[in-house]
Amino acid sequence: MKKTAAAAVLSAALILTGCGKSSSGEDHLTRIQKAGKITVGLEGDWQPFSFHDENENLVGFDVEVAQNIAAILGVEAEIVEAPWDGLFAGMTAGTYDIVVNGVDVTEERSKTYDFSDPYAYDHTVLVRKTGNAEIQTFEDLSGKTTANSIGSTYMEIGESYGADVKGVDTLAETMSMVINDQVDATINAATSVQDYLVTTGETRIEVAARLDEATAYAIPLVKGSDNESLRAAINDALKQMRENGKLSELSVKYFGEDLTAN
Repeated sequence: MKKTAAAAVLSAALILTGCGKSSSGEDHLTRIQKAGKITVGLEGDWQPFSFHDENENLVGFDVEVAQNIAAILGVEAEIVEAPWDGLFAGMTAGTYDIVVNGVDVTEERSKTYDFSDPYAYDHTVLVRKTGNAEIQTFEDLSGKTTANSIGSTYMEIGESYGADVKGVDTLAETMSMVINDQVDATINAATSVQDYLVTTGETRIEVAARLDEATAYAIPLVKGSDNESLRAAINDALKQMRENGKLSELSVKYFGEDLTAN
């Protein structure tokens, strides 16, 4: 496809999904309810947020959060797995209705997307090879190399501290690159790192530092009036899940503790 044609398709998608109601006059929530399903984009390989169990079933905190939201909306959750660096573009183009993937609420993302209320809180940690005394704080990343998902907040954090960041697809790859001395460190969610260390029994890497400020996870939607009622419905669903204890139950199930309150 030529560049101009691709731009035209993207513009059409933005008009449909982001800037107002569709040509039928129905907003996004109405179209979802009429279709009987909500399409959710997520990675599928970021344990414990989304991953495949020993029977190859897709499970995880975000998977069950999405399924519960869908049930409250009265529709099925159609979950589609995709690499992190394509999730936002897929949502903008209409491939996914929403993305439920431990998405950090940042000032930059808020310029393009509207967010639901936060549904969990986490911290960001720095992982080094065990015993690497050269990396003790985030400030020590200056002039060093790290590995993280392309376009992730963790990649941005690494670059902000002066690291040369190598783009990879999965958490396991980032850990392997640190272990094999391909990079000096990696940055990720404390929950994911802890889960990785516990489930693998890996001792060749360790947490060197943690950022004090908590990360809020929320559900992004394309900006615009087309998604106003959908965002309100998602917030109502999250409120129900908080009040009936389901959100806390899922957090304890996958993280071992309740991370749903800041």
